[in-house]
Amino acid sequence: MLQYINLKIDGVNIRAAKGTTVLDAAFEYGICIPNLCHVPNLSNIGACRICIVEQIVNGRSKVTTSCTLLVQEGMIIKSNTDKIRNLRRNIAELLVAQAPNSKAIQDIAVRCGVKKVRYPFRNEKCVLCGRCVRACTELFRAKAIGFVGRGKNRHIDSPFGVLSEFCKRCGACIDLCPMTITPCSGPMKPGKERLCGECESQLYLSDKTPDHCVWCELGKGFQCGRY
Repeated sequence: MLQYINLKIDGVNIRAAKGTTVLDAAFEYGICIPNLCHVPNLSNIGACRICIVEQIVNGRSKVTTSCTLLVQEGMIIKSNTDKIRNLRRNIAELLVAQAPNSKAIQDIAVRCGVKKVRYPFRNEKCVLCGRCVRACTELFRAKAIGFVGRGKNRHIDSPFGVLSEFCKRCGACIDLCPMTITPCSGPMKPGKERLCGECESQLYLSDKTPDHCVWCELGKGFQCGRY
C-alpha cells in the first residue's frame, strides 16, 4: 500500500507518495522548477544543478537539487526565492556559455531569466548531463556508453573508444541528448556564439506567477517532465 507524505512547496500544500522526489511532486501540482538532466523514469544524478531549491530545516536554509531530494513529512521547500533565482540564473548562464548550440540549453537560459552571458563561449558538444548514459544503462540494459575520465578530461564514450557489441542502435542516446537540436536560427559558428533569447515571449504568461508551469514550449527540446 502506498504511503503518502505531506509537505509544502512555495506555500502550496502537497501530498505525494513516499519515494517521490521534490521535483516530481512539484510537477504534479503544476509548480515549475526548471531542469535539464532529469528524465522521467530514470535515476536522478543532479548533474546540471538547474533544479536547485531551498529546503528549510529548523529555520535554516539548505540549497539542494530537487531531483535528488525525496519528499519528507512536514518538509518546507522554496523553489522561487531571490536566492534560488540568482543561483539558477548563474548556472544557466554557465551552461549556455558552455554549449550555445543547444536549443534546449538556450531555452533553459530564457526560462531562468538570463539576459546576457558574462563567461567566454566554449561551444562544446556535451554538458555531461548523463541523460544518454542512464537511458542506455537503465532502459535498455546495454551499458554501451559511460562516463570516462575525471575533471576537465571527463567525457562520454564507449568502452576503449570502440562501438560496443552491446549497443542496440536504438537511438535513445541521441533522442535524449539536449545537444541534438540547434537554435532556431541554425548552428552558431565559432566566434559568433551568442545568447539567442528569441523565445522569451513564451514566458509572458508567467510574469505574475513565475513559479507556476504555464505549459510553455521551452521544455519540449529536452522532454521536460511536463511533456
